[in-house]
Order: sequence, then structure tokens, then C-alpha cells
Amino acid sequence: MEADFQAFVAARSTALFRGAYVLTGNREAAEDLVQETLERACRKWRTIAKKDAPDLYVRRIMVNLANDRWRRFRRLVTTSDPESGDKAAPGDEFGQVDNRDQLVRALQQLPMRMRTVVVLRYFHDLSDTEIAADLGISPSTVRSQLARGIEKLRDQIPVLSAPSPRQHTEGIR
Repeated sequence: MEADFQAFVAARSTALFRGAYVLTGNREAAEDLVQETLERACRKWRTIAKKDAPDLYVRRIMVNLANDRWRRFRRLVTTSDPESGDKAAPGDEFGQVDNRDQLVRALQQLPMRMRTVVVLRYFHDLSDTEIAADLGISPSTVRSQLARGIEKLRDQIPVLSAPSPRQHTEGIR
């Protein structure tokens, strides 16, 4: 069983870290969240390993822990004004990092369930029904939370939500 858990950690820790980082918005907090998630999963690994999808079970542990932390340590996060900086040039690696930072900061402004739905959809590529099963809500609630979350993100980061030049030319004959 220990070898199975070690294989799971080796295969899934990067994806878990990405999800944790977006949920927490902070590298150190994400590392702590992943560590605590894997610690809890390790204690229950015999039960989890018997499940059809241990990945879902472990991700659920992580989401619950993130929700608990958010409730305990709720605090205001200051956001930078997206209009104040220059837009990243295509191929600008540092500009891309700034854009990702803006996205993570904007995600932090979303309510926890909305943020969780957005993260599970766009960072874990889950369907509405998979997210609904993970969170214990209906697929229609997932869709409404997702739509509202995306709209709030677009309002907070208009620079990132502007269509690319390629999008303007698609479909034009």
C-alpha cells in the first residue's frame, strides 16, 4: 500500500500543487495545503485506494481544507489596478508571469465556492457533473457559479479578457 501511495504522490503532486496555488494565491500556503492534503490522504490511503477514482477523493480533501483555511483566515487582499501597468507583449515571459499573478489575485477575490468551481473547471478540466459530484451541489449550480465567476474575473481583469487579434479575424471571409 505504501508503494501505491508513493506512486500516487509522484504522479499527482504537481497537479495538486497547481490547484492549491490557485485556491490559496500563495506558494507557501499552497505547499502547506498540498502537504496537509497528502498527510490526510496517507492516513486513509487503504480506504481511498479502494475507490474507483482516488484522485477525486484526494482533491475533495484539498478543497475542504482550503475552504476551512479560507474561513479561518479570511482577510482582504489588495489588488493591483490592471489599467496601471503595460500590457504584456506577445512572447514576453515576464509579462505572462504578471498576467498569471493578476489572475491569481482576481481569483482570490471570488467567494470560495465560486473560486473552487472555476479552479476545478479550468485547472483540473472537470465537467459540470464531476464538479457537482465533488462539491455535493447540482450541475446547474456549477454552471451558474462558473458563469458568475468568469464574469467577475472579466470585470476585474479587462486587459486579460480582451479578445486577441486572432479572435477578431476568425470567421471573417
